[in-house]
Amino acid sequence: MDNSQPLDKITNLHDLTLPRTCKRIVIKVGSALLVGPDGQPRREWLASLAGEISAAVIRGQEVIVVSSGAIALGASRLQLEKGGRANLADAQAAASVGQIELSALWADLLGGHGLTTGQLLVTLEDLEGRRRYLNASATLKRLVDRGVVPVVNENDSVATHEIRFGDNDRLAARVAQAGKADAVVLLSDIDGLYDRNPKDPGAKMIPMVHGVTKEIHDMADGGSGSGLGSGGMTSKLQAAEIAERAGIALAIVNGQYTAPLARALQGGIGTLFLPRRRDSGRKAWLGGRLRMRGTLVVDAGAAKAMHDGNSLLAKGITDVTGNFSRGDVVEVRGPDGEQIAKGLAEYDASEVFAIMGRHSDDQERLLGYAPRSAVIHRDQMVIVSMRR
Repeated sequence: MDNSQPLDKITNLHDLTLPRTCKRIVIKVGSALLVGPDGQPRREWLASLAGEISAAVIRGQEVIVVSSGAIALGASRLQLEKGGRANLADAQAAASVGQIELSALWADLLGGHGLTTGQLLVTLEDLEGRRRYLNASATLKRLVDRGVVPVVNENDSVATHEIRFGDNDRLAARVAQAGKADAVVLLSDIDGLYDRNPKDPGAKMIPMVHGVTKEIHDMADGGSGSGLGSGGMTSKLQAAEIAERAGIALAIVNGQYTAPLARALQGGIGTLFLPRRRDSGRKAWLGGRLRMRGTLVVDAGAAKAMHDGNSLLAKGITDVTGNFSRGDVVEVRGPDGEQIAKGLAEYDASEVFAIMGRHSDDQERLLGYAPRSAVIHRDQMVIVSMRR
């Protein structure tokens, strides 16, 4: 993608089909869409989607696919109970077998259109660690530059609960960040975001969202009805927040139809999340992180100072939890418990505990060395709550 030529601004769903507004797009496919109730791949539906991906490439777009389905496919082949999710050992074994079938499926269907696919398996740590994240970004860039359609999935054969995304919605958003995409399309089992549970009479779909707020989160239903997937509307809103920090648009559309992209994007049926902000590359990566090494609780004065663009000083900290080291990512919560920021700690946890609530004049005596200017410097911090 030639970043020297700025793209036109995305303003609607149809813009996601145009190279001049959306040069690079991530398409996320969930287990319930890819695998039928019998545990077999839905080849006819997948063939229609492969045709749409080919059409996007022909018109000048670059496509990255984030695909679930390995556990479901492997569980069917191994005849495991509960779709392979009865326990961790079953899930990992199912993923090991199913991933081969999944990658072969995509290679076959996209290969029928003359497209080459590449497989990229990642864990949470691969995109949470800065160095690994940059390596993944470089790999994705090289693949799309060579005309390859990368197919990305979580590496469930080795991932444990502690190092899992847990759903491919948030993974898709992180891949979009790493792959420098312009938009993400989450193919779901629902047309978009509704103002309440869509089963309720009078529920209305929201076609456009300018930034995810607390009010938007309150509309979400965290359940996944299929029993095959692990995501729900809450995970999709979290994905939208991750994408937003990198200035990436995200759409939630119904993938249950044949040729789902044409129906949703050309027909304007779905919810489009337009970002209110665009953080720098490092801050977008930091703001999108899902796993924190510790927590700092601050008083109201420190919370306000951070919202005003200031660094976090030890004096404003009231509590410390976690066993983190200097350079680890920690979250900052206000006096009401709401998460307000994430940042790179300038001190180990034990040092923060020693100096919290203290003036800078006291810190040299407590630490035995001249204190640093802040516990979290403003240049290494992102504000995640807009409430002041």
